[in-house]
Amino acid sequence: MTEPEPIAPTPSPLLDRHEALGAKIVEFAGWLMPIQYSGILEEHRAVRTAAGLFDLSHMGELVVEGPEAGQALAAALITDPPSLAVGRAHYSMICAEDGGIMDDLIVYRLAEDRFMVVANASNARVVSDALAERLDGFKAVLDDQSLATGLVAIQGPRSIEILQPLTDLDLAGIRYYGVAEGVVAGIHAQVARTGYTGEDGFELFVDVTQAGETWDRVLDAGRAHGLIPVGLGARDTLRLEAGMPLYGNELDRSTNPYQAGLGRVVKLGKPNDFVGRAALEKVARDGIDRRLVGLVLRERGIARHGYPVLDAAGVTGVVTSGTMSPSLGHAIAMAYVAPAHAEPGTMLAVEIRGTAVAAEVVPLPFYTRPT
Repeated sequence: MTEPEPIAPTPSPLLDRHEALGAKIVEFAGWLMPIQYSGILEEHRAVRTAAGLFDLSHMGELVVEGPEAGQALAAALITDPPSLAVGRAHYSMICAEDGGIMDDLIVYRLAEDRFMVVANASNARVVSDALAERLDGFKAVLDDQSLATGLVAIQGPRSIEILQPLTDLDLAGIRYYGVAEGVVAGIHAQVARTGYTGEDGFELFVDVTQAGETWDRVLDAGRAHGLIPVGLGARDTLRLEAGMPLYGNELDRSTNPYQAGLGRVVKLGKPNDFVGRAALEKVARDGIDRRLVGLVLRERGIARHGYPVLDAAGVTGVVTSGTMSPSLGHAIAMAYVAPAHAEPGTMLAVEIRGTAVAAEVVPLPFYTRPT
């Protein structure tokens, strides 16, 4: 029996741009994407102090529309999409019957009967298939527009300053987790004030055939303001400082929203039933066996994914993500620990190459942008 041919990764529609800029290209979630250009530290600091431009075209865009689109999504997800006003968005999740997280999502209400669900690249097919199944029986249809959509994001404190001259939209009038339809740099786009960095910024959803033009025009307009291209490496350090979970690290099928500290996202009070409701009601009632926390290392060392977290008696948890924080100048991590050890101020340790390194539980996020 012959082995099946491996599936070749999908190139970003902007791959030629990234290569021309000297980016290091890696395979990520089935895509060829830039991990860094000038270097992770420089790119990270640019986003914190000026602005960075991201290619997020690997994300999944799933449009659900029809007279019962909202009801269908309410039955499929743990949040209540019908409660969204047109032009608003919220963070959501799709869970299995046992309450395990299949993916975390952002749901945008584009019109009264039209929603866009944005899924992680690694789970886009899983989410698309699950939604198609869960929409059955509702007057709603699913249109997977992932490969037809390009996504370019500008993030950082100078984002509005750079982007506003390119559009007639009032960007300051778009609230955080808001979305508006308009023209940016001569290209039709859905403009969302969302992101994954802890900074202000916008995500531009455009036709994939115009993703390159969008990238070029925004980058050209922003260079004088300190805008530089940013890869997946700095995107990870930025989201970790902001305490934002990453699917495959902090979230997975063995994790429920309450363990991840995201129980507020679960809308048990909404009128309709939804997949995973019984399991999540039980967790809400009975409590959790582990809790996601922030850790700051108080001795030299960097905690990495999978490293054990120790208390005086032995292993109490595991690191899910860790790095040396470029903004804060010390090592940070997120980890699951026993609830008894989840209070800020609790002293634990991370086992790093056989050595117990002191770590303190701290509130998330580690970094909050200046107001």
